Amino acid sequence: MMSDETAAPAEETEAPREEAKAEAADAGVDLVEELGQKNAELTDRLLRMAAEMENLRKRNERELADTRAYAITGFARDMLTATDSLSRALMVLPAESRENADPGMQSLIDGIEMTEREMQRLLAKHGVTPIEAEGQKFDPHKHQAMFEVPDPSRPEGTVVQVVQAGFAIGDRVLRPAMVGVAKGGPKAGQAEHAPEGGIDKSV
Repeated sequence: MMSDETAAPAEETEAPREEAKAEAADAGVDLVEELGQKNAELTDRLLRMAAEMENLRKRNERELADTRAYAITGFARDMLTATDSLSRALMVLPAESRENADPGMQSLIDGIEMTEREMQRLLAKHGVTPIEAEGQKFDPHKHQAMFEVPDPSRPEGTVVQVVQAGFAIGDRVLRPAMVGVAKGGPKAGQAEHAPEGGIDKSV
């Protein structure tokens, strides 16, 4: 049978083991917390990097689309100048000269008209479209006012005459339409509410 003296050292050795286990457990908890924090930081950095890459990809796509759409802007402006020259050449021909033109002159006129139409078709094929102007409310972003036309029958600010057609490429104005604008009529948007015969019958 063991005495109390021989049992005491066993109890003394158990205490340091328990302390070591507790310290190891605390160290394990600290390590798990540290790894969890590092994992969260790395995840956050990864998500930020992925968002930046996605934004960069979208920006590059937009720039590429703009480059494709607007690369011919300068060339298109020059083409419009040439098309205008063809239109003016046809306009200066009196109607009588056209009707009484000999076969050679008629062939020349037909050739000019065909060339103008083909140039307009090619411009449209590459995204160059005419700006709607006549009858529209004056828009300083699309129209350039050349003069005012006194016309009380038309809402003020309405485009009543187009001197030179305007064109857009995509959603950008390539050349504003040169127009004449009505002056003296009711304000735009009020024409439909104008009283009959100038008398307000609503009172």
